[in-house]
Amino acid sequence: MQERRKNQLLYHKVYPLSPEAGWVVFIHGAGGSHITWKHQVEAFRPYFNLLLIDLRDHGRSKNIEPAYDSYNFDIVAGDVLRVIDHLGIKKAHFLSLSLGSVILQKLDEERPGLIDKMVMAGGIFRATLAIRLFVHTAKLLSYFLPYRVMYDLFSWIVLPKKNHQQARRLFRLQSQKLTSREYLKWVGLYKDLFRLLRNFYNRELEKLSLVVMGEQDHVFNGAAQRFVARHRKATMAIIEKCGHVVNIEQHERFNQLALAFLRGEAGVVDS
Repeated sequence: MQERRKNQLLYHKVYPLSPEAGWVVFIHGAGGSHITWKHQVEAFRPYFNLLLIDLRDHGRSKNIEPAYDSYNFDIVAGDVLRVIDHLGIKKAHFLSLSLGSVILQKLDEERPGLIDKMVMAGGIFRATLAIRLFVHTAKLLSYFLPYRVMYDLFSWIVLPKKNHQQARRLFRLQSQKLTSREYLKWVGLYKDLFRLLRNFYNRELEKLSLVVMGEQDHVFNGAAQRFVARHRKATMAIIEKCGHVVNIEQHERFNQLALAFLRGEAGVVDS
């Protein structure tokens, strides 16, 4: 039997601009891949070098070594840092989506000198009752339902409206690349997730940060607003008539906000 190919680095794509240009690193959420950022590539390429990463088990990041029976955020962040070190990136702006906001704050905790500005889209900032119920239900149902059925169910909960359809379809397609065993390892992150959310919520945010949320993001919006109100270096932008996956559903508005923030254009980022 042919042995499966093993990799020590996550799958990643680089879009170079010039050695003098700054870097932007994109971190997708659970169940996604670098395809999550397809609407951002052309908008950001004229201004920055771009690095898009598939997290462990996601997209084309399969059979990553070393292998683990279970995951924590040290492992997930370490995977990302190995790619960044491999490419010799010393400082970069970061964009994250959903669970990627937790990974991003973990990176900031581990290597604060690496991160310049942060843009967190559809961010997760507090283990609210709704989020705890959401996570524990996912863990419980994983014993009874195939993970693809469960993923479809939860995609409807997070993205229920007709205008969320494009994002919902994309994430369902990407989630099919996860095996049941891989999915359970990511669900098992919930204990580490709750601890990190508490720590990140209470610690002082040192980086200029833009939090972009959809007005219709009924699961995560309230906690995000409380997070921004607590941290003086954080700014909130809310996109009207938009759900959780703001960078897909209203990508033109999201790109305008994020680029204005990263390039320091005053007066463009507002709520």
